[in-house]
Amino acid sequence: MADFVRSTHPDPGFQQASTQAYAMLFEFMNILNTTPDLKIKLESALADPKIGATWNDEERMVAQILLRDFSKSAIDLPKDKRQIFVEFSNQISQLGTKFVREMRPETLTISLSNKRLKGVDPLVLEHASKRHLSGISIPTIGPVAATALRSIKDETARKDLYLAGRTAPKPQLQTLQDFLQARARVANLSGYRSYAEMNLSDKLAKTPIAVNLFLDALSRDNEPQVRQEIDELLIMKKLETNDAGPATQVEAWDRDYYQTQLASKQRSRSRRPDFMSAYFSLGTVMQGLSRLFTQLYGVRFVPTATAPGEAWNSDVRRIDVFDENEGRIAVLYCDLFARPGKSPNPAHFTLRCSRRIDASEIEEASTLHPGLDPLQVINDGMTISHNPVTKTTYQLPTIALICDFQTPGPHTPNEPTLLSFRDVQTLFHEMGHAIHSIIGRTACQVVSGTRCATDFAELPSVLMEHFASDPHVLALFARHWHTDTSLPYEMVAERLSLDRKGQGMETEHQILLAMLDQAYHSDLPLTMPGGFDSTKVLHSIFDRYGS
Repeated sequence: MADFVRSTHPDPGFQQASTQAYAMLFEFMNILNTTPDLKIKLESALADPKIGATWNDEERMVAQILLRDFSKSAIDLPKDKRQIFVEFSNQISQLGTKFVREMRPETLTISLSNKRLKGVDPLVLEHASKRHLSGISIPTIGPVAATALRSIKDETARKDLYLAGRTAPKPQLQTLQDFLQARARVANLSGYRSYAEMNLSDKLAKTPIAVNLFLDALSRDNEPQVRQEIDELLIMKKLETNDAGPATQVEAWDRDYYQTQLASKQRSRSRRPDFMSAYFSLGTVMQGLSRLFTQLYGVRFVPTATAPGEAWNSDVRRIDVFDENEGRIAVLYCDLFARPGKSPNPAHFTLRCSRRIDASEIEEASTLHPGLDPLQVINDGMTISHNPVTKTTYQLPTIALICDFQTPGPHTPNEPTLLSFRDVQTLFHEMGHAIHSIIGRTACQVVSGTRCATDFAELPSVLMEHFASDPHVLALFARHWHTDTSLPYEMVAERLSLDRKGQGMETEHQILLAMLDQAYHSDLPLTMPGGFDSTKVLHSIFDRYGS
């Protein structure tokens, strides 16, 4: 909850208070995880056959998870070493928050002359830039910068913009390096050679060696496709820059530009403009998701008005999720529109997990708070679900779905919010996480929904992305907002074909980021000759495996 509020709430006061609450809770959890008496009690219970006989499979799994948490927390060390563990863990929390809060390029805007900006849509520049005598100042990150990199004809201007948006301030780099070194020290205290080894021990991948072997194999398998795509872009670059001498390679700042040119060429050949967004009004996409989930899982979405003070922003919408047999099973808050100060990154937050409310809890609440509804006391007044047939009561999962969609502009006030095909894929991805939390009901909240191995947690969301382009799924909702005509699937097939054109390069980029993540969380932060340098590590990975 604290992580959600600090990332999403529009009030800076709430953000600051939630950051403080997060740090306090993080420290409290570290203290619990380094309390030997708790581990001793758990081990004693696990070793007692009489106690074990009363546990079901889910409860035994939770016990093993808690035991692993203790083992990762240096609990078997002397008290002074455990205190050092807590201090490093708190440092990790503070540095991580600081890094995210201060994340920005060293240069926020860059000034380019009108001549160097040739190719950029003037309307884009008009609404998101500042003009002055020497040219125009444009931001180095964000939608305007991305549009400029796709459309500026001058290669040197693209290079200047690309590098400016990817050069961090030195203090920010130092924060990153301090953060990674603190993680490495925590892992060492817990008996692991690296943070990656510690973090992967209970994941599907199990070890850093397995992950790196997989990434290396994936890189080699992907290389021919990347080479083919780059050769195609190089031909285009040679044709465009012939007057300045033959081009010999496609630079990082060239890729988006020539991929856009290639896509434009293919659309011209098909003589079909890209009007797909007209078939993806936000309301109909949400209706389509509800119909899809009804067919797959027997659940449906019901829009519900929020009570005063219930939502954190005026455009947040509440959806109650109903099961055809169980009734209401979840509450979903949709915060889907961009606003100043809101993180642009799409996200799914489980604010409250599903769990069973036992009869003993209800009895205790009745005794402690006579005259009050015990279920309301237990669940802080939030929604619950009671099944009279099975006589079970559950705390309902409460979920926040965060996106960064644009609202209709002032020139189109009567149009609904229209999503690009990429927006639709993003919404389906995040809704994959949400449905995992909604239907992944368990008695113990420790294993509820997305509280599973983090590499497995991405599976439902990735599968949902494929549903977004399936013709049978699109037929459930993709209709023109004005004419009510169905979306011709040829438009989707063409778009997918265009997307596949750069799939090799996109896959390579993701592989490089994964390799970098593994390197940053290896033993390098503490063992790199000459001291840890995160930038050198980045260049070594990209130079070795990048095309």
